[in-house]
Amino acid sequence: MKRNLLLILILMMIVVLVGCQSTPTTASEDTDRVTETLPVIKIGTSGSYHPYTFMNDDQQLDGFEIDVWNEIATRTGYEIDFTVSAFTGLFGMLDSGRIDTIANQITMTEEREEKYLFVEPYVFSGAQILVKGDNEDITSLEDLKGKRVGVALGSNYEQLLKEYDVNNEIDIITYEEFSGSIQDVALERIDAMINDKLAAMMNIQKSGLDLKLGGDPVRPLQNAFPFVNKEENVELINNINEAIRSMHEDGTFAEISNKWFEIDITSRN
Repeated sequence: MKRNLLLILILMMIVVLVGCQSTPTTASEDTDRVTETLPVIKIGTSGSYHPYTFMNDDQQLDGFEIDVWNEIATRTGYEIDFTVSAFTGLFGMLDSGRIDTIANQITMTEEREEKYLFVEPYVFSGAQILVKGDNEDITSLEDLKGKRVGVALGSNYEQLLKEYDVNNEIDIITYEEFSGSIQDVALERIDAMINDKLAAMMNIQKSGLDLKLGGDPVRPLQNAFPFVNKEENVELINNINEAIRSMHEDGTFAEISNKWFEIDITSRN
């Protein structure tokens, strides 16, 4: 009888100890664990394409693209980590996995869409010719034949010119940074340059140089963030797309756009 009683007491103690060790997880602990599993999105940017991405007077990364990603991070809960590098190396970094996406006004070209997964487009603009203030001769791609024309190295603008210039009649000059090409137009070292219309407008205003837009945009453009085409990025992109849609719906995109451009560049209209 005493032996049975002793066994019962031991079993009761084991049950009590197991119960103490299996305290239910609180809601806050569950939330913390979910947060810990969210990915850190590594974002590559040149930091030299005002006003989209640039280093401000405090040497902090700033601009339209940076504000957009900070808002996406707030809405999705994802952490973001910016890496600044020359534009020409960003796609190589994306392909090798050193970054997850690029925030540098990346145009959705047919070639890129075949290779990468893009989030929904968030900026709608156009490829624009920029010329010296007294130039009345260049307003179209046809007018660029026989001229020296600047483009960003490795950009869709370089590709646009090469596709158009099948007979090699345009002297295409490539630049690492936007500022170099815009200065060379003003100094008449080159006859024109092609870039994003909004960036051209803002930099004409900011630089104070004797420059102007050469005619209407030569091609409509829409921009989005590219990701490597792999299965694990599908859910990530879906979540980012939800944030982008909500930013359009509640006016946040228009607000960010007006902060930098005084117009809404995020509307299709």
